[in-house]
Amino acid sequence: MHHRTVFYISDGTGITAEAFGNAILSQFDLTVRKVRLPFIDTVDKAHQAVRQINHIAVVEGKKPLVFTTLVDLPVLEVINEGCKGMLLDMFGTFVQPLEKELGIKSLHRVGRFSDISKSKDYHDRIEAINFTLAHDDGQSDREFEAADVILVGVSRSGKTPTSLYLAMQHGMKAANYPLIPEDFDRRQLPPSLVPHRKKLFGLTIQPERLSDIRNERRAGSRYASLENCRHEVAEAEAMMRRAGIRWLSTTTKSIEEIATTILQEIRPDRLGY
Repeated sequence: MHHRTVFYISDGTGITAEAFGNAILSQFDLTVRKVRLPFIDTVDKAHQAVRQINHIAVVEGKKPLVFTTLVDLPVLEVINEGCKGMLLDMFGTFVQPLEKELGIKSLHRVGRFSDISKSKDYHDRIEAINFTLAHDDGQSDREFEAADVILVGVSRSGKTPTSLYLAMQHGMKAANYPLIPEDFDRRQLPPSLVPHRKKLFGLTIQPERLSDIRNERRAGSRYASLENCRHEVAEAEAMMRRAGIRWLSTTTKSIEEIATTILQEIRPDRLGY
């Protein structure tokens, strides 16, 4: 049973409101039910949102938590005056004090993605996502010279989700390439990776955790056996040490933590992206 319902309300996608709310709520030992209400950009939509929030307040007998990034004042006033939740207004909390300190008015732009499709950053990010999808799991070893980073490691060590996160959040062209038993038999990196050694970053994982993950896909197989996982992880780590490849264990780290470590090592300029 969840302890509280949380609403994320925005005149755009709601991603900023949700990220803001999640960061705050992570400080509390609390189970929540999340409801995102995007594109609340008219007074009518605001009234609909208020009715939904107030219904939950009555049904659950607790104030819902409401995180907003609304910039249209009439829309925000409807939420402020009508909802029976605890309102946490990101722009009201931070933008207004900044306006006062800086002596200038904010743009109050509705929907922060309204014109981003025309920007170079947006175009570069789409290109990075396309590149990453085309170079997932060793599908292609062409155009590695265009990659910002090439992740290597055994199957199911976290290469694909990390690559996609780097592409989507930081606009990095991130290829990934699995190390397989044939590579371990040769005791050498795959030939296609050798010219790009400086771009390589290794991911490893505890064998026990790797076995659990693989058993979810191929239960009872040799591929998922703990003995095989121990062998592959040991061989992969030995190969990365021999090749001088930077690497880290993904066992207890989130995708965000893994990606940030890679950025620090490979492209620290992207930490401000």
